[in-house]
Parts: sequence; C-alpha cells; structure tokens
Amino acid sequence: QVQLVESGGGLVQAGGSLRLSCAASGSIFSINVMGWYRQAPGKQRELVATIARGGRLNYADSVKGRFTISRDNAKNTVYLQMNSLKPEDTAVYYCKLEASSNYWGRGTQVTVSS
Repeated sequence: QVQLVESGGGLVQAGGSLRLSCAASGSIFSINVMGWYRQAPGKQRELVATIARGGRLNYADSVKGRFTISRDNAKNTVYLQMNSLKPEDTAVYYCKLEASSNYWGRGTQVTVSS
C-alpha cells in the first residue's frame, strides 16, 4: 500500500512564499509521474504542476514563472516551491503519484491573504 503525506501548507500574505513537500512510502515500483493539484472552494480540482520520471515538467499557465516543482527520487519526495503567491492560489493542494496505479494525498491547505 502506498501513502502520500503532504506538508508545508499554511497562511501567507500575498507576495509571500511557501514550500510544499510530499513524501511517498510503501510498496512503490517505477513511479512515472508525481505532481500537485489544487481545489478551491466551489471549483473542480485542477493541475498545478507535474514532473515525470525523466524530468519532463508541466505547469498550469496560472503558475508558470511563480511555482517550481522538483523531485528527489531517492526519497520518493516531490516539492512545490511557490513564490509570489496570490489570493487566487488559495486552495487545498493535493499530491498525486502515478505508477501502476494512481495515488492521492489527503491535501494541505494553502491560504493567501490580500
């Protein structure tokens, strides 16, 4: 069984920064993609950023230039550095791991005040 544990969320003022971490544990074989998604109240869950096993990156247009995703394969951990945060970035952020199956974390709240 695979578990994903997110950390690093919190409350920050607009223009501030946060760094999210997601550590995967359990029976993990051949991770293909790790990434971050977010869901704001009343909205659908949306992609924020992903990083593939080969290092290919994908970002939502709304976060390009502000967020950076990275991955430590040895630790099965993915990070999301979020800079220049805006109130519209407020959401619950979820980690996702794609391997033979897809796994989700329980989410971490990010709140950006104006």
